[in-house]
Amino acid sequence: MVRILKKTKLFMDTVVEIKVVSSLSVTEVEPVIEQAFEAFRNVELACSRFSPDSELMKASQQIGTHVQISSWLFQPLKFALEMAEWTQGIFDPTIGKTMEYYGFNRHYLTGEISSNLASDKATYRDIDLREQDCSMYLHKPMVIDLGAVAKGFAIDIASQTLACFQGFVINAGGDLYAGGVDEMGQAWRIGIQHPVHKDHIIETIEVSNEAVCTSGGYERKSKVSAEIHHIINPNSKQSPHELISCSIVAPYAMMADVFSTVICLYGLDQGQKLMIEMELKGILITSKLHVERVGGI
Repeated sequence: MVRILKKTKLFMDTVVEIKVVSSLSVTEVEPVIEQAFEAFRNVELACSRFSPDSELMKASQQIGTHVQISSWLFQPLKFALEMAEWTQGIFDPTIGKTMEYYGFNRHYLTGEISSNLASDKATYRDIDLREQDCSMYLHKPMVIDLGAVAKGFAIDIASQTLACFQGFVINAGGDLYAGGVDEMGQAWRIGIQHPVHKDHIIETIEVSNEAVCTSGGYERKSKVSAEIHHIINPNSKQSPHELISCSIVAPYAMMADVFSTVICLYGLDQGQKLMIEMELKGILITSKLHVERVGGI
């Protein structure tokens, strides 16, 4: 008999829900789900900028020297730097100092405020990664923010663990990966949250073995400035407002995660061109609540 087993835990400032479709017993399924949750624990311990004890924050204290880092940190940081290079700095993981200035610096569990005396002049070009010994070299003091890649990275690692089941969904606060099929043997039907009416669904899409990640200015607002939300252009230090929500469908969650942020920064026209060029699918919603489906979704 096919059954659905659901489990939720709190990681990375969000509720993570794992749903598994399987004919196996609960005692067989639960340990695998727990192993999948471990991915979120490990990525948070490695990549959080809100905890002074995270691997990222400890490594960032060492300027002008090669610091060996784990693959839990190296892989998402490498991907973030590749995206920064590719977008010529429109996306930049060294934006952490600006994020702190606008009040995005409070640990979600402890309420503790992280503060750093880093320079806000640093850019992604001030970070060097060395593959051969998995090391990071910082040329300047900086606050690295991996918020646009870390959750997607954790989802991707967790999805590899759950690939043994006929179907599963990992949902981390609206960023998700849907593997296989649902309990009816159909593709997973995913609702896109209405950016204004939070308890409503504005669109639905069907996916199987794909990730769906959503970014939008409605999610987290700055208490310092009403015009600022958690997506900020590193050059202007301002938030984009043309697109209120960007949901990207991609083969991997880390890819969908970062591109949802990049498309928000680019805006409607440039964002659509980029999606077509990258063969990405998605749903873009403008500030006037006009819904644009891209990529034949």
